[in-house]
Parts: sequence; structure tokens; C-alpha cells
Amino acid sequence: MKKAIKKFAIDLRIRVGYGTAFFLLLSSYLLTLYANSELLKQARLVDHSNKIITDVEALFSSLKDAESGFRGYLLMNDDHFLVPYQTSRRAVDSSYALLLQETSADQAEHSEIASLRRLIDKKYEVMEQSLTLHRQQPDLPSDSLKIKEFFAMEIMTHIRSLVRQIQTSEQQRLKDRLDTMSTRYRNLNNVILTSLGMAVIMALFGYYTYSYENKARRVADTRIAEYQLQLKEQIQQLNEANKELIQMRSIEKFAATGRIARTIAHEVRNPLTNINLAVEQLQAELNGSGTENTDLMLSMISRNSARINLLITDLLNSTKFADLTYRRISVNQLLDETLELAKDRLTLKNITVVKHYSDHICDIAVDVEKMKIAFLNIIVNAIEAMEQGAGILQLQTVTKDGKCVIAITDNGGGLDEESQSKVFEPYFTSKTKGTGLGLTNTQNIILNHNGHISLESKQGEGTTFTIQLDFA
Repeated sequence: MKKAIKKFAIDLRIRVGYGTAFFLLLSSYLLTLYANSELLKQARLVDHSNKIITDVEALFSSLKDAESGFRGYLLMNDDHFLVPYQTSRRAVDSSYALLLQETSADQAEHSEIASLRRLIDKKYEVMEQSLTLHRQQPDLPSDSLKIKEFFAMEIMTHIRSLVRQIQTSEQQRLKDRLDTMSTRYRNLNNVILTSLGMAVIMALFGYYTYSYENKARRVADTRIAEYQLQLKEQIQQLNEANKELIQMRSIEKFAATGRIARTIAHEVRNPLTNINLAVEQLQAELNGSGTENTDLMLSMISRNSARINLLITDLLNSTKFADLTYRRISVNQLLDETLELAKDRLTLKNITVVKHYSDHICDIAVDVEKMKIAFLNIIVNAIEAMEQGAGILQLQTVTKDGKCVIAITDNGGGLDEESQSKVFEPYFTSKTKGTGLGLTNTQNIILNHNGHISLESKQGEGTTFTIQLDFA
């Protein structure tokens, strides 16, 4: 009888321990679901505020483009300057439609956007009237035109003020929502940690009681340990699959860019061929009998047509998958040979090169010449981003997760977030004379080698490009 009572008491303690732990974990899970739901709502609101700030900035930017084109026309009396003015209306209408849709649920925001649209419409009305006056008296600035200009400037001041007011308001909302998210996240963590702590204590209590009385519990512990090991392996596999997914998305994005480039090339080269044939026909018909101005214009058309064709060719070359001639080579040697190609630039700007090469890294199998081009594009960009005499270029090679990892770091001015997201896009460049195809071509070469390229950058601190390649 005493033995039965003792066993019942032990079983009761086990049930209480594990039952309490289960209840705490269930409560923590339900709280997590609720908190995640609230965090998701706040995240949508944060995204909403970011979209409004971005779209308002785009709306204002289109208006500034219109004003710049309008003023350029008044100064130069050239209809070419009116192109931004004429095209800006569509951009303004598009941005306004997005803002109306995004602010439909908030009457205050909706009212501010409507007020902004009225001011913008008034601005365009005044500019249109000024254009009419200018066309009537192109050589003499009239008092009416001056008054219109002053009125347009006042409207622009009100628009700028309203844009700042809207952005400031949204930024404050954004800050409040981020603070709310942070607070809820901390509270959630506290609740989860407390629940988990109590659950662990109760589970340990049950574990101790059960292990003390029943050896079979040890078998269950062994199974739990095996499950944890399997879980870690699955997590590792999931991380690897996630990396592969990121690489696949990069390849898909690059392939889409290539398709767009080929479409653009086809659509541009057809009329370009007609233009070239027309120029050649005109030159043949004139046979040197045209005026000097006519020959100059035809020559200008031919040169610019050739330049357009060259740009299209460069775009296609930088966005297509190419045939590779693989050769086994040390990645350290490959970087040294690339540095030799950039030796003149490094000497000219007095750049310090710091190498952190792994001595025991395996060889890679790559198309050596194309890979030199990829590395050289990154190194040249790094050199141009650094100040003369103060630049430090760092090159590092390591083995990580069975991959050859190359990191190229500069201490230049760095890139903002918008530039980082567009750095591999064709024709995107911050240089005055750049084509914007260098890093696009670099990404093409890396992807052709089944590699991966990414960058990290902070303004004022510099930029690091990281390249992952398979070993030979």
C-alpha cells in the first residue's frame, strides 16, 4: 500500500512538472503568435510611411525637373529644354495616384496630399502661362512674365514647405511605429525568456524525478539528443539552401536583365540601321556637293549612331553568359597579377596595398583573363573612390564553408543604401565619365563561374566586395 502511494506521488510530481512546463511553453507560443501579429501590423505601417516619404520625394523631384527644364527654356530659348517639363506631368500623375491609394485610409494624410496636388497644378498653370508670354515676346522680358516668375517661386516655396511638412509628419509616425515595434519586441522577449526559464525549471524537476525512479528516461534523453543533432543538421541544410536561393535569385535577376538588354538592343538597332542607311544615302546623293553645315550634321549623326551601337554592344556583352576557358590557378597569384595591371593607377594615387592571403588555400579553376577583368573592375573602382595619398586597399583570401572567399576593401567614401541596391544594374554609375557597365560585367563573370558577389558599404568608412568561388 505504501509503495503504491509513493509511486502515485512520484507520478503526480512528474505530471505536474511536465504539465506546467507544457502550459508555460504553450502560453509562450500563443503570446509569440500574438506579438508577431502585432509586429507584422507595425511593420506594414512602417512600410506605409516609407512608401509615402519615397513617393512624395519622387513627386517633388519630378516637379523640380519640370522647373529646371522650364527655366532652361526661358534662358536658352531652346525647345529641347522643355522635354523634362513635358514628361514630368506623367511622372507627377503616377506618383500622385500612388499616394492617393496609400493614404486612402488616413483622412489627414489624404488631405495633405490633395493640398499638395492643388499647389502643383497651380505651379504648372503658372509655368504654362509664362511659356505663353515668353513665346509672344521671346526677346523682351515683360512685367507680366516677371510677376508670373515671382508667383511661381512663391508657389514652389509653399510646395517645398508642404513636402517637408508631409515628410516630417511621416518620419515622426515612422519613429513612433519603430519605437512601438521595439517596445513590443522587448516585452515579447521578456515574456518568452521568463516562460522558458520557468519551463526549463519545471522540466528539470520532472526530469530529475523521472530519471531517479525510471531508467527508461535515459533512453528518452538519448533520443532527444539525437533529435537535437538532426535538428542542427536540418538547420544547417536550410541555411545552405537559403544561400543557394539567394544565388539563384541573383542569377534570375541577371538573366532578366539580359533579356531586357537583348530586347532593347533589337528595338534600338532596327531604327539605328535605318538611320545609318539614310545617312549613307544622303551622303551618296550629295557626293560632296552639300554645304559644310550639312556635311557636319551628317557626320555628327554617323558618329553618334556608332556610339549608340557601341553602347548596345557593351550592354549585351555585360549581360550575357559567355563561354569560359578554365585553367587551374592560385587565387593569390591571380590577385597579384591583377594588381600588376593596376600598378600605374595605384602609384599615381599613392595607394597603400595590404594583403591578407591565406597560405594554405587551394587553387581555383577559372577563366583567368575574364576573372582578371572582374577583379580589375572592382580594384579600379576602389582606387577611384579613395583620396590620393590616403587610400588603403586591402585584399583577403580565406576558406569558408568549403568555398574560396575573396574580399576587396577600400577606405573611400562608401555608398548610400540606394546606390548599394543599384550598383550591379547596367548604366548605374556615380562617376562623371563612367559607363555604368563595369560592375555589371563583373557580376556577369562571377555568375558565369557559378560564384556569388556581394558588397557591404558605409558612407565615410569604405566598401567591401566579397566574392565566393568554388575550388578546383
